[in-house]
Amino acid sequence: MARVVVDVVIKPEILDPQGKAILAALGRLGHPGVSSVRQGKHFELDVDDSVSDADLEQLAEQVLANPVIENWTVTRLDTAAGAAGAAGAAADGQPQSSGTTVTP
Repeated sequence: MARVVVDVVIKPEILDPQGKAILAALGRLGHPGVSSVRQGKHFELDVDDSVSDADLEQLAEQVLANPVIENWTVTRLDTAAGAAGAAGAAADGQPQSSGTTVTP
């Protein structure tokens, strides 16, 4: 089994009203140093070793994202990192990537 993370965000040229609302809330809550927020979706999948990078790309494009308005990245995490933490994060909070990233 491998852990795969798919992150989906709205394309930069598409208006992000939820991101704007979060940005405004951050300012009101005393965090004025944030200048931009883009909201998105985060998916974690446990897949068999038989699932190829091309399969993952197709899954992201056809099911998890709307390719007209969203970009996505697919990251296959190291199996050790996936087993070490449910969120697939290392001690420094960064995902352990095997280097497999797919962007449309």
